[in-house]
Amino acid sequence: MTTRDNSAETPVAGETATLAPRPLGAATPEKIRGALARYRALAYITGVWLLVLCGEMVYKYLLISDSHSAPHWLFYIGQIHGIFYMIYLIFTIDLGIKARWKPVTTFLTCLAGTIPFLSFVFEHWRTREVRAAFAL
Repeated sequence: MTTRDNSAETPVAGETATLAPRPLGAATPEKIRGALARYRALAYITGVWLLVLCGEMVYKYLLISDSHSAPHWLFYIGQIHGIFYMIYLIFTIDLGIKARWKPVTTFLTCLAGTIPFLSFVFEHWRTREVRAAFAL
């Protein structure tokens, strides 16, 4: 990945540190800040709904004797998670494009919404990386 040197940018008054190199062709920090906020919100929402879905599956297939006797509204938990996961994918790809992530990084971050608790871990890692790279 090609990077550009941000050391020529003027630091804030009293600051002597230079910014970390940003990927070449990355969006402006303001656009990345917005994309990161959207990604973080959907990572949490998707993670919570995935945990609810796992709880629903444990209840439906392990705790009750006949899954057909489960309440009908449990069907909608999977649907809601699916909707939020699709939005999560869009926001993850948006952030990946703006921050110029490698395709593997974007792909693994997209998959994080399918494994319980992993979306929280990836959200933490990606937020730390993006904030460091773009001085947010």
